[in-house]
Amino acid sequence: MRALRVVGLHEDGKSIVCEDPATRERFLLPADERLRAAARGDATRLGQIEIELESQMRPREIQTRIRAGETVEQVAAAAGVPMARVERFAYPVLLERSRTAEVAQQAHPVREDGPDVQTLGEIVAYSFGVRGQDYSKARWDSWRGDDGKWIVGLRWQAGRSDNRARWAFSPGAHGGTVTALDEHAEALLDPNSYRTPRAVEHTTPVAPEAEQTTLDYSAEEPGSNVIEAPIREPREDDTTELPRVPGDDQVPPEEQSARPAKTKKKGHPAVPAWEDVLLGVRSQRGG
Repeated sequence: MRALRVVGLHEDGKSIVCEDPATRERFLLPADERLRAAARGDATRLGQIEIELESQMRPREIQTRIRAGETVEQVAAAAGVPMARVERFAYPVLLERSRTAEVAQQAHPVREDGPDVQTLGEIVAYSFGVRGQDYSKARWDSWRGDDGKWIVGLRWQAGRSDNRARWAFSPGAHGGTVTALDEHAEALLDPNSYRTPRAVEHTTPVAPEAEQTTLDYSAEEPGSNVIEAPIREPREDDTTELPRVPGDDQVPPEEQSARPAKTKKKGHPAVPAWEDVLLGVRSQRGG
């Protein structure tokens, strides 16, 4: 790189005349803002000028968008410049947002009867404990809304869902006040409204082999498994009787003579029949 020396101001009054000491060749250098910033050693201003030349988004606009809640990545993509060039302007605004979020946690939620005694941070931490959620993993942030007023937000994970709550923050004495802007914010301000889910009753599972042998008639028609046979009603002229085994006293004489006679066992007297004993008559069977 060759070194040039300044000869003086050009006659147009807008350029600097430089000369190469070795070759005596002269050059014109525009006396613009970049040259003046370089002469002062103002690197920040040089960076701003570079962004202004490479993009139509000015540094003030970059900071305004960061203050409104956009990230460095979003602004860099919109400006079409590297993130490193946006970070130098976004850094002080990000510090402002972080500090405002800390201050807002000390603010008092506005109730129907006035500001709450407890602070926003205390109430939200208690709500997380009631729900069994890890409050240390929640992330606070703040930004300015379209009306220029500060909004404080909280973001946290609950299972697979990404939850967010927002409050309007009004700085003031004793930490200021906050007002809920959505349902999540209202729910966190009212821990007593949280109810644990009702336990679901589970029936004891039945083994496959038991299912095969168990008969369930609950869904069937009553009596569908009963085989009914018709029973004939008795009639007045019906003389049919069930068959019975006749006893000796009910056998006709002609049938009794056809029966084989009972033989007496030798050496033993004949035992009278029970009807002889009962009626007090002498049986003819004894001879």
